[in-house]
Amino acid sequence: MSEAITHVEARHAAVPHEVGFIRQYIFSTDHKMIGKQFLTLGLLGLMMGGILALLVRWELAWPANGPTGGPVPGFGWVSMDNPLLPGGNITPAGYNAFFTMHATIMIFFAVMPILVGCFGNFLIPLMIGARDMAFPVLNMLSFWVGLTSAVLMFASFFVEGGPAAAGWTSYAPLSAVPVYTGVTWGQHLWCISLIVLGISSLMGSINYITTIINMRAPGMTWFRLPLVIWSLFITAILLLLSLPVLTSALGMLLFDRMAGTHFFAPSGGGEPLLWQHLFWFFGHPEVYILIVPAMGVASDVLSVFARKPIFGYHAMAFSMIGIAGLSWIVWGHHMFQSGMSPALGTSFMLSTMVIAVPSAIKTFNWLGTLWGGNILLTTPMLNAIAFVSMFVIGGLSGVFMASTPVDIYIHDTYFIVAHIHYVVFGGSIFGAFAAIYYWFPKMFGRMMNETLGKIHFAFTFIGFNWTFLPMHILGVGGHMRRIYDPTQYDFLKPFQPMNTFITYGALILGAGQLILIVNFFWSMFAGKRAEKNPWHANTLEWEAPSPPPHGNFPGPLPTVYRGPYEYSSPLVAEDYLPQARRLEPQTAAAAAH
Repeated sequence: MSEAITHVEARHAAVPHEVGFIRQYIFSTDHKMIGKQFLTLGLLGLMMGGILALLVRWELAWPANGPTGGPVPGFGWVSMDNPLLPGGNITPAGYNAFFTMHATIMIFFAVMPILVGCFGNFLIPLMIGARDMAFPVLNMLSFWVGLTSAVLMFASFFVEGGPAAAGWTSYAPLSAVPVYTGVTWGQHLWCISLIVLGISSLMGSINYITTIINMRAPGMTWFRLPLVIWSLFITAILLLLSLPVLTSALGMLLFDRMAGTHFFAPSGGGEPLLWQHLFWFFGHPEVYILIVPAMGVASDVLSVFARKPIFGYHAMAFSMIGIAGLSWIVWGHHMFQSGMSPALGTSFMLSTMVIAVPSAIKTFNWLGTLWGGNILLTTPMLNAIAFVSMFVIGGLSGVFMASTPVDIYIHDTYFIVAHIHYVVFGGSIFGAFAAIYYWFPKMFGRMMNETLGKIHFAFTFIGFNWTFLPMHILGVGGHMRRIYDPTQYDFLKPFQPMNTFITYGALILGAGQLILIVNFFWSMFAGKRAEKNPWHANTLEWEAPSPPPHGNFPGPLPTVYRGPYEYSSPLVAEDYLPQARRLEPQTAAAAAH
């Protein structure tokens, strides 16, 4: 047993199991409770970001200044004096603010808290066979600093001038000079909030990396780790290396806005392209920070419900490492329109296309896992399959963005909006839903309702494709993104029925999420009691009771004897073989021959 494990064992023995309400639910140092806190934050962010998206879609379908426009139903109560939404009518300033905050909230306060904050915290100690994270107090601080960041971001809705309105990329000089957007403290708070979030993420990343390296249970070698742990380990490294770049850029932007410097403002000799380089050096790895954990989740869920070993375990792990490594050298493909030299553009084009190789390896291995399997179409499985199929569509549309001549034509159109949503929503969110349905029994000790889960999946899958698939057509037709009223442009008027059609799909997509909320909270209190291992899975978290107690595993820590995906093994009568189950010596010897 390593020194780190011995230290944590001694610390847990010293901590009382019974603690008060505040220590248990608010200022908890237990990784499981911190994971649930991040899940709550992420679900709130998902609701907030979703409402903002529906406001944007409503404006595009029925522009406030158009013949069919008018107040957004249900929003007339907001305020007759609110400059963003007076009497429920969306203004141009409000539209800019809503799509900026929709993207910011979805990326930083919905997907990251759910996939990285929640499932990283909840799963890592359980799946590697540890009592807790390496630094529990630092873990608690990472949540509270992250929550502070969210409060700062949400508070920006209530300051004079409203929240940030320069897009989630906040390109300079639009973001650097307050008079250009009319937003002052809203943009300041946007910068400060993301700097604070960066500190939170660094705390979490250090904890994840240290825990996975030092605190694995006896027998848990690197290549016996579940792929979801590999994905969270790689994500933590990406966060550790990319966030300081964004934090530095945000600090410089704040100086430009508040101290009169000119890092990015050309009026004083600044260089706007410097912001783009710094932002996308963070921004492209950020895309993989959002989707790599979902890759790990899908790998585990597909194997469990296909009742087959994962196809090409080592190739899957190395593919994620390859994708993460390549993500550092492709940021320039976001800047093909910036006047980049053709030679440099070609190098970024080729390096971006190379990412297709590890991505294709993963896709073929997921299909190989499904091939010939005894597939169980549970709700987690449906969401995992949706993740793979949407990831394929998003990946294929990404090839157009990687190609310099095509990207120059379509870059600022709805084709990009479709692509990023197929990757980040179709990928990350379906992965997040698969994770929620799959690990809910372990988190709360109850099962989610399968019927409601499948209805939620049907609404989401249909609504999602209804909304985003036609956007490819809009984009190829030249429909610009980030415009307030498409009917102002004659060449876009023929597309207006499609804009309306898309918004109906978005409303279906939004309505579907209400089913998730009902199912989540109803199941938490009234769902069927969960067994210790209701899915008959192999990984270590299912060795613990549901929900796991203080210290996760009653008695000594489990010992690991094999990999995590030995389903339908000929060595046992059951179709699963847990990692911690020790076979009789004669059986193991027979297997060796």
